[in-house]
Amino acid sequence: MKIHVTGRHMRLTKPIQNYVDEKVSKAQRYFDNIVWAQVLLSVEKRSHQCEIILHASKQTFRSLATSSTLYAAIDMASDKIDTQLRRYKDRVKGRNKKGRASATQALSEEMDPTPVRFSVVKQVPLIPMTADEAAQQMEDLGYTFWMFQDSETKQVNVIFRRLDESFGLLQPTKNVKAAKKAIR
Repeated sequence: MKIHVTGRHMRLTKPIQNYVDEKVSKAQRYFDNIVWAQVLLSVEKRSHQCEIILHASKQTFRSLATSSTLYAAIDMASDKIDTQLRRYKDRVKGRNKKGRASATQALSEEMDPTPVRFSVVKQVPLIPMTADEAAQQMEDLGYTFWMFQDSETKQVNVIFRRLDESFGLLQPTKNVKAAKKAIR
């Protein structure tokens, strides 16, 4: 973070500059997206004034403090800016927690097992046939999938029509690793 210090009606000494840098640098522990800071120090008769302006991404923070000593004014302005940053950070965190809570709740609602409702239950004879014969029968009946017993392996297979108008064939396997890989 770049800190720019300006003194009005006064000379900026190295100790004042270091003190301001130390106080303003503390702001980064609350908000790490601070691009640069501008500190205006001024003296008018017996009152010392400190104005701190922090420029962060999409946000600007400003505090103004007046005191009888310059160091007290810097402390007060620094405390005010720290309070603003803390509030802003809490507000942003609060928004994120609300979003996460609603997303978590929606996810848990989706994962709740809802009872499966069957509108139609059909008894289908398991006739041994080849995949080509099953595809032809599926087309004749106007279905998008068809269960059949493979005449060669004697296993139950499912043939289905894919979105690109080609056919897919589901074959059972006892290899657990291959089954998990196919699901992914």
